[in-house]
Amino acid sequence: MRNALSVDIEDWFQVGAFEKTIDRADWDSLVPRVERNTEAVLELFERKGAKATFFTLGWVAERYPQLIRRIVAEGHEIASHGWDHLRVFTMTPEQFRADIGRTRKTLEDVSGRPVIGYRAPSFSIDPRTPWAHPILAEQGYAYSSSVAPVHHDHYGWPDAPRFTFRPVAGSALIEIPVTTARLGSRNLPTGGGFCRLLPYRYSRWAYTRANRYDARPAVLYFHPWDIDPGQPRVANAPLRSKLRHYTLLSAMEGKLERLLDEFTWGRMDDVAAAEAKRTR
Repeated sequence: MRNALSVDIEDWFQVGAFEKTIDRADWDSLVPRVERNTEAVLELFERKGAKATFFTLGWVAERYPQLIRRIVAEGHEIASHGWDHLRVFTMTPEQFRADIGRTRKTLEDVSGRPVIGYRAPSFSIDPRTPWAHPILAEQGYAYSSSVAPVHHDHYGWPDAPRFTFRPVAGSALIEIPVTTARLGSRNLPTGGGFCRLLPYRYSRWAYTRANRYDARPAVLYFHPWDIDPGQPRVANAPLRSKLRHYTLLSAMEGKLERLLDEFTWGRMDDVAAAEAKRTR
């Protein structure tokens, strides 16, 4: 079964864990590492023969257009991650519409390719944003991967479906939630920091279960900074944020290599096309 491989393109200082510690006005004065880290991801994918979707901030695309063009030239999909990592539930509908419109235009102008996919920063489409999916549908997006059906202190929509659903009646838009593993009555999260912090056998179990038990494709996501143990440390960040962000950075690339070897992966748009047929 082909699973969806995805990378959320943001720099180390743009993550949700540091949003209350690092001022957005200071971003341009900080040491950037997103280009070098994304290039390392591209090299990993090249070695493994894997294609992926890169959910990219408009802020990054505006500053590193050559990186976006390289991603496309190597056969990967460019999709939207919003402009500057504002959580959707912090915006009004009008602000959200403007955010995704500005980001899409920048990504399409730089890449020369249509943008049909969206992932909300920090999976921030949830019950507080009933207008978000309708706006994505209105704007002609084919798919979103913006829902995490889990309990988490930063995000989560635990009552959402675990697998692909149609969030807007009469629309072609589909939502492809990030993969969870069902254990009893609880959904367990996967990908990102969970892949990095937990033993490899947990990720393998979760994705195997999605494919074999649920008979559905899995969605793996991570960030370029997840494989960068040399990134700067934010000394004044909360202890919990530092533990989540910096622990086992040196182990992540090896875990990704094993996942790429043990499962079949592809771009989100290809998986979305198959899922759209399944949910008609």
